[in-house]
Parts: sequence; C-alpha cells; structure tokens
Amino acid sequence: MLKKIQEWRGKETSKSSFSKEELMQHQIPEHIAVIMDGNGRWAKKRALPRVAGHHEGMKTVRKITKSANSLGVKVLTMYAFSTENWKRPKLEVDFLMKLPEEFLGTFLPELMEENVQVRLMGNKSDLPAHTLRAVENAMEKTKDNTGLILNFALNYGGRDEILRAVKNATTDIQDNKLTMEQLSEEVFSTYLFSNQLPDPDLLIRTSGEIRLSNFMLWQLAYAEFYFTDVLWPDFDENHLFEAISSYQQRGRRFGGI
Repeated sequence: MLKKIQEWRGKETSKSSFSKEELMQHQIPEHIAVIMDGNGRWAKKRALPRVAGHHEGMKTVRKITKSANSLGVKVLTMYAFSTENWKRPKLEVDFLMKLPEEFLGTFLPELMEENVQVRLMGNKSDLPAHTLRAVENAMEKTKDNTGLILNFALNYGGRDEILRAVKNATTDIQDNKLTMEQLSEEVFSTYLFSNQLPDPDLLIRTSGEIRLSNFMLWQLAYAEFYFTDVLWPDFDENHLFEAISSYQQRGRRFGGI
C-alpha cells in the first residue's frame, strides 16, 4: 500500500534516475496535462517576490516541452492561468499576462526548430490584447509544425468549458443542427475547447497539492494522476521521466478487467 501511495504522490525514496532509452521501450503517454503549481512557494522560500517564481517557472515550461517532444509525446497541455486566477493581486495578474509575450518571443525560434505547434484553449475574450496577440502570432507561425502540440490552458476553467459546451449544444438543438438522439459523449466533446485533441493519458501536478483545481474535468475522466511534492520551478527532465515511468507501471483497463 505504501508503495502505491508513493507512486501516486511521486514521493521519492531515493534519487532514482530514468533514462529516455528505458522509457521508450514502453508506451509513452500520448497526451500529458500539467498543473504547474508551486511558483509562489518557490519564490517565498528564497525571499523573492512571487513574480520571480513565475518567471522561473516559465523556464521550466521550456525544458519540459523539449524533453516531452524528444520522447515522442504528442500533446502537452499546460495549465497556465485559470478563470479563478483573476482574483490574485493585480500586479501578479499583470505579470502573468506578460509572460506569454516573453516566453513565446524568446522561445519561438526553438519551437520552430523543435517542430512544436502552439495552441490555446480557454476564454479568449477576457485576455489582454497584447497577451492574445503574442499567442496568436505563435499559433500562426507554428501551425504547420507536425511535432508536439504545446497547448496552453489560458483563462481556462473546466466548469466554464462544460457550461459553454452545454449552451452551444443546446443552441444547435434549438436551431435543428443537432438532435437529442445525436448528442453522445463523442459529439459533446466536439463542443469543448479541446475538441481537436485526444483526452490526456497522464495528469501531473506539482507542489504537493492533490486536487484538480477545475482543470479539464471532462477530459481527465480516465487519466492516470501523478502528484509530486516538487515545486514547478524545480521540476526537471528526470522528474518528468519518473512520472512517465509511474504511468507505465499502471494497468489501464477503462472499466474493463
């Protein structure tokens, strides 16, 4: 039982290392979703402002994107800003809204070299113009790339997404574009922000918190969960490999035997 809990929580009992070659001998998750948590605590431990933690966390996104791409992961969804994060102090929110410009501005050449395609899911209407412009520019320039899809969940909330999907599906039924009989799980999924993506196989959450925080509530129905006490700015390639190794040791039966 202790071993199972350690695998689920990502508690390290030793400084294990996992090679890419070993991982590649087994199934690599097609879609990994990440709740990047712990930036503020990382900064506080170092007597730095919270925004310093967010800036350091941006560097981790870069490293993990490259590592995931090298493993052949198809989709990497990063929970960058939730619909609830607007409640944070204005200084912090303003900084977070500027990060996509800095990240995509400096990392875009590497994304092109890595053949990475940038996507966005969330409510675009509330995003500042400069933030949306930076993301849409990256999406346009990388749209023909065929490698990993780097999907940013920005101004995203799972309940908001589902409610929007219900409203849009209802409107289509009222307009006779869809019938109640046609509305299945598969059809409903086409109304979600993630409609062109497979559901996540693996969810990783850093910093020791064990909850979903309103993230991809529909899509994570059959995902494997991996929680680790490591703060997001400290999360590195070996931590990613450990999460994938844990995933590879689990039996995925989707309700069967």
